Amino acid sequence: MGEIELSNLFFAFSISILAGLSTGIGSFIALFVKRTNEKFLSAALGFSAGVMIYVSMIEIFPEARILLESAYGSKIGYWVTTLSFFMGIQLIGFIDMLIPSIDNPHEIQNTRNINNVKMIRKNELYRMGLMTAIALTIHNFPEGISTFISSLKDPTLGLTIGIAIAIHNIPEGIAVAIPIYYATGSRKKAFNYSFISGLSEPLGAIVGYFLLIRFLNDTMFGIIFATVAGIMVYISFDELLPSAERYGEHHIAIFGLISGMVVMALSLLLFA
Repeated sequence: MGEIELSNLFFAFSISILAGLSTGIGSFIALFVKRTNEKFLSAALGFSAGVMIYVSMIEIFPEARILLESAYGSKIGYWVTTLSFFMGIQLIGFIDMLIPSIDNPHEIQNTRNINNVKMIRKNELYRMGLMTAIALTIHNFPEGISTFISSLKDPTLGLTIGIAIAIHNIPEGIAVAIPIYYATGSRKKAFNYSFISGLSEPLGAIVGYFLLIRFLNDTMFGIIFATVAGIMVYISFDELLPSAERYGEHHIAIFGLISGMVVMALSLLLFA
């Protein structure tokens, strides 16, 4: 491998690292928030839902459809995309069902637990942040592979893609950090969870280069993207939005939702 190739390899890995770790920027929001401000929590949860719904339906699902239609043709590819999307919803729904009812904030609590409402809410927020982190980790992994391969083939294109991903990873970092911070009161934990979810992007680049680069194809990427879109939509409607309503007024939650969509839309438009 020549000097230029080594240079391109280093550049491609650097772009993937910077794009992934930008989630940590979003987590710094937790450092400047008063944990007793439930209206802010409501807006932040709505914001997180807006980010995840918009990126799932406007970016990830269409990208999955393009990839799968190129592999299977228009009709079958669209079917596979749709089935993969609902497979993601079914998967995360099944995981939700496996959680024992005493630990699952979605299950109705009896009157003996009324005095534990605050603890239940904290458990709910912690679980929400954890599931959001898992969903974004899965999403960031193939995204890291894509960024790395694009940068390796065309550094200019890779840089553009990397900047776009870095910008839209910032609100994703907020989506993880805020629930964790409100649940634990620990800024360190909020930052760490958000930071770790972003690490899957450079990890994806490393795994993609050493293990998967010979086996990756449009079909694999398409199914992963569509499944992740389903997971994100489920989390948004089942956890983020109901909690946003619970902690604040309806209009605050909706304002947060729309704000999240606007921020994510702008992050995509800037580097379209």
